[in-house]
Amino acid sequence: MRGKGSTAATVEYRKKNFVDFLHIRHSGWMKPEITDSESAGTSALATELRIVGGALSRRLREQAEVGDLTSAQKSVLLRLERDGPTTGSALARAEAMRPQSMGAIIAALETAGYVAGAPDPSDARQTIISLTDHFRDWVSAARAARQDWLLRALQARLTVQEQRQLAGAVELLKRLLES
Repeated sequence: MRGKGSTAATVEYRKKNFVDFLHIRHSGWMKPEITDSESAGTSALATELRIVGGALSRRLREQAEVGDLTSAQKSVLLRLERDGPTTGSALARAEAMRPQSMGAIIAALETAGYVAGAPDPSDARQTIISLTDHFRDWVSAARAARQDWLLRALQARLTVQEQRQLAGAVELLKRLLES
């Protein structure tokens, strides 16, 4: 098969070997080859998981409606809950917003009674924004309502064996979320 007199069959043979080499080189020696039906099944699973996850998330939100908060307001409240009290300018930087926009968000949250400002002890020109007890109580009640709904739904709709299966699935979902 070597030499100047390469035939079409030889060219095809070399192309196939090169394609096989590239496949092995880029996919690794130990990876099993995924069939089209497996890939389609995995794609369908991903779609179904996204749909079911979204529906569960919406259903949990319905159990304790958060009111008329915008996504930016929710984000600020979650950041304050996670990171603790901070200044408006630090919040603006963390949320990648202009300080004026953050000021409007903070003002709306103060009006709702969810945050309060107090002078910064180290710099009286600054105001430290923190969550109010009213907000913490409201969040606790909302989380308890969601937890209660989910607990009742699990007990009413799933057998003990199905609950065990779901617990195994939750462990798999945690693995999906690992970085």
